[in-house]
Amino acid sequence: MTEDTMSLFEETALNAKNKRVQGLYRTLFMLMTLLLITPVVIILATLVVKGSAVLSIDFLFTDPTDGMTAGGIFPALLGTVWLVTVALLVSVPLGVAAAIYLSEYAPDNWFTRLINLAIINLAGVPSIVHALFGVGAFVIFFGFGTSILAASLTLAIMTLPVVIVATRESLQAVPQAFREACWNMGATRWQTIRKVVLPNSISGILTGVILEVSRTTGETAPVMFTGAAFFLPFLPQSVFDQTMAMSLHLFVVSTQVPHVPEALPYGVALVLIGMVLIMNSISIAFRMYLRGKKKW
Repeated sequence: MTEDTMSLFEETALNAKNKRVQGLYRTLFMLMTLLLITPVVIILATLVVKGSAVLSIDFLFTDPTDGMTAGGIFPALLGTVWLVTVALLVSVPLGVAAAIYLSEYAPDNWFTRLINLAIINLAGVPSIVHALFGVGAFVIFFGFGTSILAASLTLAIMTLPVVIVATRESLQAVPQAFREACWNMGATRWQTIRKVVLPNSISGILTGVILEVSRTTGETAPVMFTGAAFFLPFLPQSVFDQTMAMSLHLFVVSTQVPHVPEALPYGVALVLIGMVLIMNSISIAFRMYLRGKKKW
């Protein structure tokens, strides 16, 4: 190999500078990532250290006793499952249907743009405002009273923008060529949506559902005024009953009940986070299953 050929492979000053800059940006992004992860790790470590002492099978499957200073959290655990399940059953079909209309059927005019603006603004409304709306609409006007149904409908209204936006973005990510190919084969618009567009956007829809589950499980204000109780000596039998909720129970034992063991609120918070992680994991696993099925 001649000297001229070897010189072609030598690192120039510009290449060395670009390499240093790339290394600096890589280090910066890594530090930013660690900065984001560190608070989460600290919170989880604190909850595990301070709350693991109360965790047991009895803690999960028994009722609170001694004025909620002892016993378990089963009514609140079951009540949260009730609230999240009913909210999902209401908000997911409505949100997906609204997103399909806005993405596939609605014309691009001032009215549609106004609807999109309203959806974006609705996502930023504080939860306490949704709670007051739930009291006026579902508890009083529709006569549902303080019940699981009223609380779940309030949560569904609060989380609808998340489902709509995630579904719409996922629908719009499907290439237009897919639709045009179906139309050229004689398929109707609905057949194209049902057979092609929705199967190719299911991952994004489930992403919206995952975000909804996370927010619904941890909300306190909407359920406090519409359906959740501080303490109930019985389990709910229907959606028209009141129920306890994990988020409200955590608030109560942390601020309203005297002489609570220090580990108890941390244990409740740890279980609450565990519920969110389990529900999200189920949704993610289902999304991965659908992705794998679509590839085959």
